[in-house]
Amino acid sequence: MLYGSCHCGNIAFTVEGEFTEALDCNCSLCRRRGGLLAFVPREKLVLKTPEENISTYTFNKHVIQHHFCANCGIAPFGEGVAPNGSSMASINLRCIPALDLGALKVTPYDGAAH
Repeated sequence: MLYGSCHCGNIAFTVEGEFTEALDCNCSLCRRRGGLLAFVPREKLVLKTPEENISTYTFNKHVIQHHFCANCGIAPFGEGVAPNGSSMASINLRCIPALDLGALKVTPYDGAAH
């Protein structure tokens, strides 16, 4: 179980998983915010702060809810539905202080083409 949050702590969560790989997406949003993403079943992410602390942005096909903090601007996670219909969470691994980001295998993902 790992702890993550936005910069100011207004959005905090725990997530269950072992993270050794991350996606570096080049879509118009991810390219600008610089997140490193990993995906888990939604039930593996537990919000530790009130839901009303979360602001949400959607774009393009409106299938992913990109959550961010209206106070500090950091986007710690998003939510969506996998192709098989299951609820997923995309975790910005940069928002988990305990992770050694240098140890992650980072794979480019061409989100701009999707």
